[in-house]
Amino acid sequence: MAEIIQKDGTWTFDGDALRLTPGRDKNVSLLRRTLGELTVPLGALAGISFEQGRKSGRLRLRLRDGADPLLQATGGKLAEPNDPYQLAVESDRYGVAEYVVDEVRDALLLDRVPAEPVDSYLLPGPCVPLSVSAGDGTASFDGEHVRLEWNWKTEDSKSAAGARTLVLTDLTTVEWHPAVGLENGYLRFTVRGAETKAPPKYDPNSVELWGFKKDPLMALVAAAVQARLPHPTASPEAARATERPTATAPEDDHDALLRRLRELGDLHRSGVLTDEEFTLAKQAVLRRI
Repeated sequence: MAEIIQKDGTWTFDGDALRLTPGRDKNVSLLRRTLGELTVPLGALAGISFEQGRKSGRLRLRLRDGADPLLQATGGKLAEPNDPYQLAVESDRYGVAEYVVDEVRDALLLDRVPAEPVDSYLLPGPCVPLSVSAGDGTASFDGEHVRLEWNWKTEDSKSAAGARTLVLTDLTTVEWHPAVGLENGYLRFTVRGAETKAPPKYDPNSVELWGFKKDPLMALVAAAVQARLPHPTASPEAARATERPTATAPEDDHDALLRRLRELGDLHRSGVLTDEEFTLAKQAVLRRI
């Protein structure tokens, strides 16, 4: 087993998978802390690298295209601090980082893991239920329905119809874009038969994002939905035949739901979730149990 423990997080490799645990340091991003621990199977990896700097270095994982719904939904637009597949390494642990790289690379060679894209998700995506408030609204997802609710900052023409509930099987795509410079970001859902090119500010199936602290958390909602949509490379016949990927099946397990309750409690105690967000998310988990 190879393991590196840093303030930024801990990576542990057992020969079959890499377990990525975010650190508790105050500089660890809100997105990574909310996402929690990730287990990346060896077959999902395309490579690993380590870059040295004078004061610190960085471990980077490269996943096979199509393996992770989070990367699929965000399209490579996650900022470096929010990327769960990177780890900041202190200079006195460079040797350990290089050992981890060698161990993972050796395993990839021995198992003859190809670097080509995959046609199904190899990671399950974030746990549900999820509820995030940012920009001009709140997006909640329970595994089957997306709920969009608006706040006082929402454009009148968009909020006039009130909250919206979108059924997963009616969705064709989900996109998350961060705010960049003077351009606002968004979380957008495309509903079959109701495609639109309206700006997110006026699109009732989009949440507009303005570049504030909680914006990246909307990427988790996007990833959770993406994990349950047909894989982008799936044939039309397979897409019609499969309502949700098999990778999400463990989330219906009783133990997984109990773990999610504990995670929600930790996030609430640390101040990541407000009282209202915690109550809504907890109730949704309890209903599924």
